Order: sequence, then structure tokens, then C-alpha cells
Amino acid sequence: MTTFTALDPLDARILLALDADPDATVLSLARELGVARNTVHARVHRMNAAGALGEFSRRLDPVALGYPMVAFLSVALSQASGPEAVAALREVPEVVEMHATTGDADLLLKIVARDTSDLHRITTSLFSVPGVVRTSTSISLATELPPRHGALLRRVAGG
Repeated sequence: MTTFTALDPLDARILLALDADPDATVLSLARELGVARNTVHARVHRMNAAGALGEFSRRLDPVALGYPMVAFLSVALSQASGPEAVAALREVPEVVEMHATTGDADLLLKIVARDTSDLHRITTSLFSVPGVVRTSTSISLATELPPRHGALLRRVAGG
């Protein structure tokens, strides 16, 4: 978990400008935003060092890697082996996102797969993880709204 303090309007404007042009240089961002180059550089460095910026690979569409199928798995864990199970599930390459949840399941996993056979292989293999008691799988038919933060950044930026 990050300990980053909330972004201010200038941070948000920098990130929105990078969304519009991911290849923008610090100098071009400074000119566009009307602030000093050193200010932009320091802000980006601070956000990166604090963990506010995710890995560049998070922008990658798994389809480009040959994984066009997305599924969500609810996973019930044995309470005695929860931390060990979470650690083992983190090692499964096809698990691209994992959340601890409330309700009937302990975890919600986002999994990518090549096809239904591959999904079956992945979900079956999860039962070899000590502590996994039960799973429930839902296959995504379409992404109606991909992950986004632009609207929140515009709100913080004041626009």
C-alpha cells in the first residue's frame, strides 16, 4: 500500500498531459502547463518515488501478449493459511490483479487466459495452492469500461 499524499491540481494536470501524450518530455510538459521544467521534473520524480505512479506495463493490453480472455474468480481461503495462499497466488502469472474482499469470498482475482481450455488449466491449478478452499469463476464477455482515472484527475485539476 502506498503512503503517498493526495495529488494536488498541478500533479493532476501533469498526469493528464502525460495521458494525452505519453512521450512528452519534461520540457514540453513545462511549456504546455506554464511551469518551470524543474518543477515538472521534481513532481514526476516525487510521484514515481512515492508509488503514486504504477508500472508502465500496466498500460499493456493482455491481448497483445496472446491473452484475450478475462475472467474474475472469487476465492474462498482457509483462514489458517490465508497469507501463504495470497503469496502463492501472487506467483501465478495469469493473475493480473487481486483484491481482498468482504462477503462470501476472501479474494477477487482478475485472470487472463488464452482461451477456455487455458482458463480451465489455470483455475484447476489454483486448487493446488494450499489454503484455497473454493472458487467461483465469471468470464468477462466485454469490457464496458476499462480502468480509467482521467475523470478523477480532471476533478482534482479543477476542470
